[in-house]
Amino acid sequence: MLAALEALRNEPGVPHFDILVTDVDADPVLEAKYNELVPVLTDGEGGELCHYFLDVAKVREYLGALG
Repeated sequence: MLAALEALRNEPGVPHFDILVTDVDADPVLEAKYNELVPVLTDGEGGELCHYFLDVAKVREYLGALG
């Protein structure tokens, strides 16, 4: 998912966004929350955007709504 997210970030016309990678297994709270849903992509407030694979349409929609 990370490679696909980085590719999306480099596409022309896509607003800039930062990527923060967190090791879910290193945090008991996150491990309990996401368990088998890793990898997971969340927004800045912890809302879940997608699991396992990058949902490009959903991420584009999210980025478009930001401004």
